[in-house]
Amino acid sequence: MIKKFKYLLVFNVLGLFFINILANADNHNISELLETIQKDIKTLEKAVYSNPSSNDLNLSSSSMDQNSEEVLTRHLLKLSEIENQFQDLTNKFEEINFKLDKLSNRLSKSQADNQLRFQQLEGITTGLDINANAKIEKEDKVLPGSSQPQDLGSISYKDTETKKENQEIQSIETTNTVLTETFVSEEKILPEGTPNEQYEFATSFLKVGDYNMAERAFREFVKNNPEHNLAGSAQYWYAETFRIRQLFTDAASAYLEGYQKYPESQKAPINLLKLGVSLVQIGEKDQGCLMISGVKKEYPQANQSVLQKAKYEEKKFECKKEES
Repeated sequence: MIKKFKYLLVFNVLGLFFINILANADNHNISELLETIQKDIKTLEKAVYSNPSSNDLNLSSSSMDQNSEEVLTRHLLKLSEIENQFQDLTNKFEEINFKLDKLSNRLSKSQADNQLRFQQLEGITTGLDINANAKIEKEDKVLPGSSQPQDLGSISYKDTETKKENQEIQSIETTNTVLTETFVSEEKILPEGTPNEQYEFATSFLKVGDYNMAERAFREFVKNNPEHNLAGSAQYWYAETFRIRQLFTDAASAYLEGYQKYPESQKAPINLLKLGVSLVQIGEKDQGCLMISGVKKEYPQANQSVLQKAKYEEKKFECKKEES
């Protein structure tokens, strides 16, 4: 706008100058005057377009500064919006994780209840069979030392006399049978093969939800392969079979054994975390919180999901942080 104003001003001055000259000059010098004026106009045009004023520079620089501030403001607002969205997503993730834990606990409790009922039904059936067999044996057999059942007061001294030097013990076979049945060793579960194959076999019981067999299989694996690189993972899954069935005391004992024997295992961070949770669930909140808080200290390079889970459990159980 300033350039256009200058341009019009110059041309107005030149027009007045040209009119004044035409009024005072004769026709002979008009052509020379026109050439001089044309040259002056070209010189002024060059000066106007080649030398911008300081005001124009100030306006352009101020407009650039204003544009930069607007762009920066927009970016800051966008970053703040993204941060709020990320916080909302984190809260939703923690809420969903908590609901999943509650659902898993309910499912485990339901499975444990069903299993207990099945065992009770099996026990009742077995007890009925044993009582029936015992009744049949009593009807078929007679009491030792006599041919027929008699009243103790009616037995005479003569009835107890015998010519045999060695006393016969008729119940010795029954006693041997009872002792043999009492000390029957537990049957092996794992098949013959490499430790990796045995580990996969034990894991298959977890996949189908047979936690009793999984418990026995992982216990046998750890016993047979205590130095194998999968022993720590097997000990962790062995403890998990108790936690899923809500046997938290047994689970805490198994997690503790895994923490003491296999501190460098792949499952060591999550094993320590589950140990703390189990201790809290059996009433040892102080020790449990100490274990949960120790996950980040002892295993700072652990998987982020484990560290996030430890932070969530610490918040859920309202563990008090140690004062520094």
